[in-house]
Amino acid sequence: MAESPLTTHERVQSSAVGVAIVRRDEHGEWIATAANRHFFNPLQAQRIESPKPAVPVKTLVPPAAWPAFHEALEACFTNADADADASAAERVGIAHGSDGLNWRYSLTPLACVNDVNATATPIEILATTVAIGPATSSSTPTQASSASRYRAVVDSAYDAIVTIDQSHNITLFNRAAENLFGYSAAEVLGQRIETLLPESVRAHHSQNVRKFADSPLTDLRPMNPPRMDESNSVFGRHRDGSIIPVEIAISKIDVDGQIEFTAVVRDITNRAQLMDSLKKQAVTDALTGLPNRREFLAFVDKVQHTQDALSVFILDIDYFKEINDNYGHHVGDEVLCVLANVGVSQTGEPSLFARWGGEEFVAALPGADAAQAHRIAEQLRLRFEKQDFEHAWRLQPVPFTVSIGVVTREAGEHDVEALMKRADRALYRAKNSGRNRVETG
Repeated sequence: MAESPLTTHERVQSSAVGVAIVRRDEHGEWIATAANRHFFNPLQAQRIESPKPAVPVKTLVPPAAWPAFHEALEACFTNADADADASAAERVGIAHGSDGLNWRYSLTPLACVNDVNATATPIEILATTVAIGPATSSSTPTQASSASRYRAVVDSAYDAIVTIDQSHNITLFNRAAENLFGYSAAEVLGQRIETLLPESVRAHHSQNVRKFADSPLTDLRPMNPPRMDESNSVFGRHRDGSIIPVEIAISKIDVDGQIEFTAVVRDITNRAQLMDSLKKQAVTDALTGLPNRREFLAFVDKVQHTQDALSVFILDIDYFKEINDNYGHHVGDEVLCVLANVGVSQTGEPSLFARWGGEEFVAALPGADAAQAHRIAEQLRLRFEKQDFEHAWRLQPVPFTVSIGVVTREAGEHDVEALMKRADRALYRAKNSGRNRVETG
């Protein structure tokens, strides 16, 4: 007697690979009308034991693998619907689970012929999976040991390690990454890598990844391993929204024909703060907190390369040596700090008030002509003469006056040194003329 043919459900259940018949329900959700025990096995998920029930496909797929798998289902069905040859829409890819399991999957539209227009319309998708991860039931002890060793190394690494697949979905997120970004692995696996990036760079990130993948330098990485230095400094985004300065080294890896990108990410917050501090110290006067001579010259040089009007002045405290001799150097330092505070408040932005050295101070006044610059300098001189400022002296108020030399850039003058020499000569005339006065050069 001939055996009766197997039903669709019986054929699916008897398959050696993972097989499922998938379609949309009336609500547009993906459901499986049949699935054997090998489909994304092993999972603690529901399995269809008869041809009648149908379950959401999402319950049969590892949570970490679902976003990419769902995207492939949508693309397979949509492209097949737009193509006369439904088989041309077949999709093949790799699905990554959070527990180290990986599957190669294939999605093939099953079409029926429409008698009206004789076109092929996909109504179901045949989904097949083959476990390729290191921890399947058929894995050898050596494979299991290697996988365990790999996971231990990754999770014990001091630096954060993040891997994304070709769709830019996160497939690996170690413990250091959890500490750095504030997310647990379960929260980000399967999510887009842009989750970990500042909003200002998200729009261009995919394009940057493609450029990296296509760069000829990427192919040289096996001979020249990626290194971390300031040229690789970028920014990440913590779960709380704060921005994290990081260094990053990226490798492109071919995994069973699928491209992955693995990034080793190092938190450089302390280093960035130290560098900012050192940069500030390099251009800041330690006593007064004003910009120093180097910063002032750089500021003037920048303005000199424009056609904008520019005036500068040099200010000197009259008889400053006597202040130090009569009151002590600590009081002399206090006078310098008082002058710095008043000078900044008097000049204001976009001007720059700086310490030139010793008891000399300078100001750059962009946009100010000779008359305006003289007026600003004279107002500042009068404030010191009249002690027209508030300050809680440590001992007693110390009277002092200043002499100021003012100059304005001439047409076509771009030499900063020459400009400052003219200001110095004007200051010299002010001091020789009795001090406590402003001279224009």
